[in-house]
Amino acid sequence: MPELPQRIWSDEDWERIQRGYASRDMDEKWDVFTEGEVAFLHRSWTGYGVFAATFASVDGGGWRIVSAVVERDVERYGGTDDAYDCVMLELVITAIVLGESAPELRSKLVELTRRKPRSADAPASVIQHSLLGLRSDS
Repeated sequence: MPELPQRIWSDEDWERIQRGYASRDMDEKWDVFTEGEVAFLHRSWTGYGVFAATFASVDGGGWRIVSAVVERDVERYGGTDDAYDCVMLELVITAIVLGESAPELRSKLVELTRRKPRSADAPASVIQHSLLGLRSDS
């Protein structure tokens, strides 16, 4: 991925990311697990791997993504925009794994999604639920 999230996650965040996240029902769209310093983000229904993000520790504490790959087979993942992928990767980790509300990331995801054909008029809550499996107020 040419664009990576610039966030520095705390050591506590990294510990939570390492524990991963398993979807609990059909409304949840993502499963996340780690192996070593790589977080793997898979779609829960299909099991398809979409992102693999490599984390590294930062001087002074914390962790950041230093490299990542994204699935480009349109049968497995419809993303083709680097900015969209960067936001999606950060949002899945932030909102789903860490449970943060992330309103700025959510707004950016909605904005980028509405640029796509057939999505311009979609309500924000529908976009977020279809992509993340979360309600807009989650």
